[in-house]
Amino acid sequence: MASVRSHENIELMTYSEVIDVSGYVGNFKVKIRKKPRYVDESKCTGCGTCQDKCPTKADSEFDIGIGTRKVIYTPFPQAVPNVPVIDREHCTYFIKGKCRACEKFCETKAIDFEQTEKIVELDVGCILLTTGFDSFDPSVISQFGYGRYDNVITGLQFERMSSASGPTGGKIVLKDGSEPQSVAILHCVGSRDVNYHKYCSRVCCMYSLKFSHLLREKLPEATVHQLYIDMRCAGSGYEEFYERIQEEGVNFVRGRPGEVTDVAERPEEEGKLVVVCEDTLIRRLRRIPVDMVVLSCALEPRADAGQVAKIFSLSRKADGFFLEKHPKLDPVATTTDGVFIAGCCQSPKDIPDTVAQASAAAVRALAMISKGEVEIEAATATVDEELCSGCKTCISVCPYNAISFDEEKKVSVINEVLCKGCGTCGAACPSGAITSRHFTTEQIMAEIEGVLV
Repeated sequence: MASVRSHENIELMTYSEVIDVSGYVGNFKVKIRKKPRYVDESKCTGCGTCQDKCPTKADSEFDIGIGTRKVIYTPFPQAVPNVPVIDREHCTYFIKGKCRACEKFCETKAIDFEQTEKIVELDVGCILLTTGFDSFDPSVISQFGYGRYDNVITGLQFERMSSASGPTGGKIVLKDGSEPQSVAILHCVGSRDVNYHKYCSRVCCMYSLKFSHLLREKLPEATVHQLYIDMRCAGSGYEEFYERIQEEGVNFVRGRPGEVTDVAERPEEEGKLVVVCEDTLIRRLRRIPVDMVVLSCALEPRADAGQVAKIFSLSRKADGFFLEKHPKLDPVATTTDGVFIAGCCQSPKDIPDTVAQASAAAVRALAMISKGEVEIEAATATVDEELCSGCKTCISVCPYNAISFDEEKKVSVINEVLCKGCGTCGAACPSGAITSRHFTTEQIMAEIEGVLV
């Protein structure tokens, strides 16, 4: 990230969002909203004094609800640029009109409460989308007890807890501060499930195995259980890592868990969370008492994927991820020329696959720029101005927004760069003014005659 920021040909616009895109390949006009940080980036040195002196705290988004942060904060460690932002919703000054402690103690006078959002417009040739994913909210699966029981946490929460920079300093602890003596890790929470997401999230098996390794390392006396449907360890060194975890003494139970409860039926279950599951290998129902339950949640499309798809004129799959042009022959391109996708916005994938796809998308974009010319479809639609009645029916049905209306001539005009020759406009035109190049009625009849002769 630091290398990206220091690159002479890259302008990094953080804390910003795209609000509108118009134009076409080679001639996109992108409108970006830069949100106010209330901190002057040119003056801030990232010393952290403002954060130390701020008296107000709020839940930390980066720590997924298991830690807090100051109201003026750096989004995450090693953030680029290393400049804090003020949380307007929780800031005492914006709520009550007083405090401004951060401003008083800032030696460089970088705090600026008068900052407003800015709109920036850019002319770009092509666009790469790498918007990532959201983690499935397991609270909708009520039988697992997330949100009801203190020590049922998600994989991301465990990740932050086990991190040295996390809210617990890398210590794995229960809600009361004690160390767990037994932990159950539940696979496929929200994925491979017809009630939520039918697809496999691909990364869950491996990060669940990693969690077991961390538990054995940090809590060598703790008992670790992995509850899985089947292990999917497809990758370089992945199967070997699976075998290594087995050798470390982790207990593997093949079966989807049915319930997590605190109702004890035996003395050893008192004060414990009980994972009820069917062990399909021994064909019996099991009750596994543990101190902590970790839910390996599905990867799902971001909540704003529909809005992003609309802005960039993208199609989406049935599962909500962005649709690529071809799953095998063109996995980084989209049906909108000049717009490429990479990473988990296209489908769930692990880090090596994401890096490979991002590299491919970058190469495609650079190849287009260096070529200097764009190859367009040959079989595009064309309008016969003498027949066009100006009804604008074609404009409303065009899925690619390739048709505009010439107010002076009172006829429709087709942008050949945007047109994909789908024929929708030609079929809908009531006056027969639109035809497709290289796909005329005469050509089709000639082909039929050639076949029949």
